[in-house]
Amino acid sequence: MSRIRNSGGYRELRTFQIATVVYDATYYFCERFVDPRSRTVDQMMQAARSGRQNIAEGSRAAATSSQTELRLVNVARASLEELLLDYEDFLRHRRLPQWHPAGAAAMAVREIGRGARSADDRTDRSDRTDQTDHRGDHRGDERGEAAGVQAPTRVADDRRYAAYADWLDNPDPATRANALLCLIHQANTLLDRQIAALERDFVEDGGYSEQLAVARLAHRRQQHAPDQSGPADPIPACPQCGKPMALRTAGKGKNTGRQFWGCTAYPECKGVVDI
Repeated sequence: MSRIRNSGGYRELRTFQIATVVYDATYYFCERFVDPRSRTVDQMMQAARSGRQNIAEGSRAAATSSQTELRLVNVARASLEELLLDYEDFLRHRRLPQWHPAGAAAMAVREIGRGARSADDRTDRSDRTDQTDHRGDHRGDERGEAAGVQAPTRVADDRRYAAYADWLDNPDPATRANALLCLIHQANTLLDRQIAALERDFVEDGGYSEQLAVARLAHRRQQHAPDQSGPADPIPACPQCGKPMALRTAGKGKNTGRQFWGCTAYPECKGVVDI
C-alpha cells in the first residue's frame, strides 16, 4: 500500500539548496571575520543551521503531520531572517557598505540563483538520507571510497557553493556579507512561497488525520461493494457551493472531537455535512 502523504525529497527543494550554501558560507565567514569568543558566532551558526535543518525535518514530518511540516518551515524562515539581521549588523557596525538590491553586484549574485535550475543542478533528485539502501552490493562503494570519490550529495553541494565562490570566498568581508544577504533574501522569498503552498494544500486537502480518515472510508466502501469497478468518491460536494469538502474535527463546543465534512472554501462558504 502506498503512503497517504509523500515525505522527504528535500534535497531537490531550492530552499534547502540555498540554505545549505548559506550555512556553509556562514561557517567560513564566522571562522575568519568574527571573534570566536563572541556569542555572535554561536548565534549566527545556530540560525544558519536552523534554516537548513528545519526544512529537511519539515519535509520528513510531512508524512504524518502537515501542521508540523508547516511549523518547521516557518521556523526555518524565522531563523534565516535572524541571520539576515546579523549580516546587516556586521556591515553597519563596521561602517561597511551594503549593496543596493538593484546594484550590479547584487544582480550578479541573484542571477546565479536564477540559472541554478539547469540540468547540472538536478543531478541529485533523490532523498539519500536513508543510507541503508545500497542495492545489495557494497563493493562498488568500497572501491569508490578507496579512490576518493565523493558522495553524490556532497558533489552537488560543492557544485552549488562553487557557483558563488567568487563572492563567498572573497577576502573582503563586505563582499562576503553582501553576497550572503542576497542569498538569504532569495531563500526567504522562496520559503514564503513554500509556506503559502503548504497552507493552501492544508486548507484544500486537510491534514494527515483527515486524509487518513478519507482513505479508510474509501477502503471500507470498496470492501462493502467488491463487485463495483472501483470505490465511490468518499468526498461529498458542498451542499451550498458545490466545491469538494474536507474532513474536519470540531475543536470546541458541544461537538468537540466529533468529525464532520466542511467546505474547502471556508470561511467564504460555511457548508457542512454530518458524518
